[in-house]
Amino acid sequence: MTIAESYVEFATREARGTSPTYERLSLAVSRDEVVLALIGALPQGKRQPNLLFGVVRLLGGPVDDPAVFRDFVLANWPAIEAELRTRATQTNEPGRCAVLLPVLAALPQPLALLEVGASAGLCLYPDRYAYRYGDHTLGAGEPVLGCAATGLAPPDRLPEVVWRAGLDLNPLRVTEPADVAWLDALIWPEHTHRRARLRAAAAVAASDPPLLARGDLVDDLPALAARAPAGATLVVFHTSVLYQVPAPRRATFADVVRRLPGHWISNESPDVLPHDALPEPPDEVLYNVLALDGRPLAWTSPHGQAITWFG
Repeated sequence: MTIAESYVEFATREARGTSPTYERLSLAVSRDEVVLALIGALPQGKRQPNLLFGVVRLLGGPVDDPAVFRDFVLANWPAIEAELRTRATQTNEPGRCAVLLPVLAALPQPLALLEVGASAGLCLYPDRYAYRYGDHTLGAGEPVLGCAATGLAPPDRLPEVVWRAGLDLNPLRVTEPADVAWLDALIWPEHTHRRARLRAAAAVAASDPPLLARGDLVDDLPALAARAPAGATLVVFHTSVLYQVPAPRRATFADVVRRLPGHWISNESPDVLPHDALPEPPDEVLYNVLALDGRPLAWTSPHGQAITWFG
């Protein structure tokens, strides 16, 4: 896929219907040979739209008007390029806990959670958030994570979590304003509810920070998993992470995680973590596949706003 095609796909499959600003901007970039040439000089893993747009927003640049965005990019490319080369998309969307919860609540309790690609670890607190599945509510306090559930009865209990740890090449700290600013810049412009959710989830994490380890998802996972307490069910999970990992490395990771005790929950695009004989997705929007120990269970929306169960 060319860079231009990837920007068209982002516009039509990810941003359409959820961010008119990013849909419009991504289509404009896909037709701009000058901007595409700048992007093309970057390493393969640094070219994606949400990384570029997040960096521009972090630097105070405009995203509402494609022409003004273009002027800003051309005038500030050295600074933008430097940020792109050192940063990664580390969207830490606590809303994804709403699609993980049905699986987590059904596992033998208590749980020891280990998130791969944890960013700031906000998805390590599924037991501390409140949820709303249609008319069904669960938990108390903030944030309240809303999710449209199809094909399953919403969970009736929260999981019991006795240990939580995250593994990331560049862990972020919710106690560091610069790290929170990057998480905020990665939220799409119209998603004010996600900004409020980020602040509420960050307050939860800051009151009881998780163990966040800097490391590689293959080389360093077994040692961190070995630190989980005896008597708890180890759950290694990840969501919208593996697209940043080269394909051969993904396969090696899958081999490593399958050999660990406990369970493995993945929530990834079927393009990066394939499964056999998947049913048709609900529509043309980009969906993840939620799977337990390699067995696919549901289609999920990227930010946890919907789940369609088929398992």
